[in-house]
Amino acid sequence: MKVQLQEEYEMAKGAIVVGAGPVGLMLAGELRLGGVDVVVYDKLPAPSGESRGVGFTRRAAEVFDQRGLLDRFGDVEWAQGHFGGVRIDFGKLADNHFSVRGIPQFRTEEILEDWLKQLGVQVKRQHEVTGYRQTPDGVVVEYQGPDGYGEEHAAYLVGCDGARSLIRRLAGIDFIGWNATRGMYMADLVGAGVRQRPIGEKTPDGMVMAFNLENGVDRIVIHDENLRPPEDKSSLKFTEIADAWQRMTGESVHDAEVRWISSFTDTTRQAEHYRSGRIFLVGDATHIHMPAGAQGMSVGVQDAVNLGWKLAATLAGWAPDGLLDTFESERHPVGEKLMRNTRAQTKLYLTGDEMEPLRSVMRELVELPDVARQLAGMVSGLDVRYDMGEQAGEHPLLGLRLDPSRGLRLPDGDHCRVADMLHAARGVVLVTPAAADATRIRSTAAEWTDRVDLVTADWAADGDTPAPDGPQALLLRPDGHVAWAAPDGVDRLRSALERWFGTAVGGVPVV
Repeated sequence: MKVQLQEEYEMAKGAIVVGAGPVGLMLAGELRLGGVDVVVYDKLPAPSGESRGVGFTRRAAEVFDQRGLLDRFGDVEWAQGHFGGVRIDFGKLADNHFSVRGIPQFRTEEILEDWLKQLGVQVKRQHEVTGYRQTPDGVVVEYQGPDGYGEEHAAYLVGCDGARSLIRRLAGIDFIGWNATRGMYMADLVGAGVRQRPIGEKTPDGMVMAFNLENGVDRIVIHDENLRPPEDKSSLKFTEIADAWQRMTGESVHDAEVRWISSFTDTTRQAEHYRSGRIFLVGDATHIHMPAGAQGMSVGVQDAVNLGWKLAATLAGWAPDGLLDTFESERHPVGEKLMRNTRAQTKLYLTGDEMEPLRSVMRELVELPDVARQLAGMVSGLDVRYDMGEQAGEHPLLGLRLDPSRGLRLPDGDHCRVADMLHAARGVVLVTPAAADATRIRSTAAEWTDRVDLVTADWAADGDTPAPDGPQALLLRPDGHVAWAAPDGVDRLRSALERWFGTAVGGVPVV
């Protein structure tokens, strides 16, 4: 049955997001926080319950924290890291690079979907997008739903529909990269009783990994140079995985209860562009690679947080010229670095004894703090620095994320953290009592108070102990990255506000 359409599309959405994985759900929440009328389409009748991902990087954890979501995961296990199997002692680094382990992807999806329900965002299950056409003022999305064919109009369409993205293909965007050269198998087992190998172990024929997923469920992962993942995953048999595991470890898992099996390869590709007119791509639709350090979903979540406030600003009418273009200019290079580091880790981790001299050199190099920090930052996501422009100044924090766990003491004596200031996904101007030109800074920020929060607070460590190492004043974008910081002057603050938050609407002077 064909659904009758309204000629004028009076109830047009601000944005339609395709794909109800973690990335699509996160983007929808970001858009709703920005005041956008958004809906999520997903072709499955219900969440799959499968979990290729089982955790997320430090920066992804910080992003969830910035929106008040991290506590919803409960007590999490903070995991030690590595680069291609070469251990990095995170405890020796000044910044906290520890990732989160043991959170199945379906749990992340449950938490994000509950968040969307609280925000009033609808997730339309069993709605498979089949096509779209761009119009002068938006996009008409075609879909097959429970009642048959339908269409819905929106100002923008975002494809968060994974590695085989239909939206990317329909947009004619090339997916450039390298074909598979090797593969890995994995299985989630109950009662396996395997020895834990959380970052993997080399074997004569490849690599094996084992770790507890949740409630007695173990995940085993195998890279066996004698096996190739089948082109059709449905033909994969657990006996193949169990036989390989026993051959490589001497442990039998044949009698374990099997929850799920899958396979994947080192195929590495990146979308040539992340945008085509009113169409955007986010997450696996833009980049795929061999899993290494829980980076895939984590980078996708950061893609979503980068795009969300910019798209919301555009729909609200206050976005400065070129703001939407910075999504690709900022995130495409991050994707390029992701491709490079995962390919490097694959070579380091999964090749044979011929790579052992390089592994030995890497073990020595990671004992150097600068090397350890560089490699850890690649995997954790804490090394991302955006170009804030020459007009923003020269502060060393410019473009970097501000640690959301940093403590603040408010004028009334209460305490909060940087993350607490970002829950609403708005810009923040933070001014400390010691800031030079504090009155001018506050007066300038007051002109943007419809989209930027003005906060007066002092840096604090434990309790009321001052922490004087923080900037006396700064501007944060909604994604938590520093766009301006004192002692660069108020004129530079105004330039930064105009660049990221558009034309001032005026405000009440602060005296």
